[in-house]
Amino acid sequence: MINVVSAPPALNRLSSVRDYSLEVPQHWETLEDLQTWLHHLVEGIISGDRISREAALALTHLEDQDQILLLCQAADQVRQACCGNTVDLCSIVNIKSGNCSENCGFCSQSVHHPGEASPIYGLKSSDEILDHAKAAEAAGAKRFCLVSQGRGIKYNSPKSSEFEQILATVHRIIQETNVKPCCALGELTLEQAQALAEAGITRYNHNLEASKAFYPQVVTTHTWEDRVQTVKNLKAAGIQACTGGIIGMGETWEDRIDLAFSLQELEVESVPINLLNPRSGTPLSEQSQLDPYEALKAIAIFRLILPQQILRYAGGREAIMGELQGLGLKSGINAMLIGNYLTTLGQPPEQDQAMLATLGLQGGEAPVPGFS
Repeated sequence: MINVVSAPPALNRLSSVRDYSLEVPQHWETLEDLQTWLHHLVEGIISGDRISREAALALTHLEDQDQILLLCQAADQVRQACCGNTVDLCSIVNIKSGNCSENCGFCSQSVHHPGEASPIYGLKSSDEILDHAKAAEAAGAKRFCLVSQGRGIKYNSPKSSEFEQILATVHRIIQETNVKPCCALGELTLEQAQALAEAGITRYNHNLEASKAFYPQVVTTHTWEDRVQTVKNLKAAGIQACTGGIIGMGETWEDRIDLAFSLQELEVESVPINLLNPRSGTPLSEQSQLDPYEALKAIAIFRLILPQQILRYAGGREAIMGELQGLGLKSGINAMLIGNYLTTLGQPPEQDQAMLATLGLQGGEAPVPGFS
């Protein structure tokens, strides 16, 4: 077995890397063969090399539960060596809901296909948002994200004062709580990103959702390239990118691998992994529910591709993983949302804290990957 370190190594280790490509077999004859292959792969990743796309795709063909569990153990070794045992805890609030102009097939807030019982309301007041922030802090969250529907503040009317109201609320959260505010306000310009940075925002959520090839099957009112440009604007403004996607929308394994490598190329710091929990009334409402072992395999492979990133359990973990939630935290995950989601309820934060304690993990702020 690999002797992993107990604390994260230097975070700039990936400044000079090569693709790490063992000879990839078509299949592994025995579990011992797979374990030996994974042992060498993990050694290479921990020493600073990157898994090749060929090797990552080979791992997607593992189907037996025992094989998947070996893969999860390998990913957990990488997580321990590169990230430590702190699980990054954050919480979110939907500050403006419903009547969204975009047609994202997974979302019940779209005006094109409003989901049953999906709430509709305008921008919450600063006092309301602050109350949510204080509740998140009391639950143990270290970060608190303000999420708004819509294509993005980039497209707000010049007469709109919403962005200024949000900036003012960010100032209040910084002054009146100890949680770090984040935002997810859709597409934004470089100037808007700089304004958020000046207000104290250090991390911004803007998911790619899917691979470039699969994206048009999910959304047609904007492009994958639009999403990428906003991520680049965030990085240019010095804001950490919290950028991930959704597993289980009907995409192929190749799509999932392509998404992970796109996130690697963009050098995002935090990667939310959402597991589709189909919403009634949406185009994906009849999508088959993701098998939890398929989700574990995806999580583990994402960790091997993204060894230092903050890999975050996001929407759908309770519904999809059920009693296997804890196993995800031993398969590469080192962060999670606690509390409720945008349009669905989460489990009580106390239950999450108890799960972490049982696994020998602690909630807090995970180390942020550094790049040259």
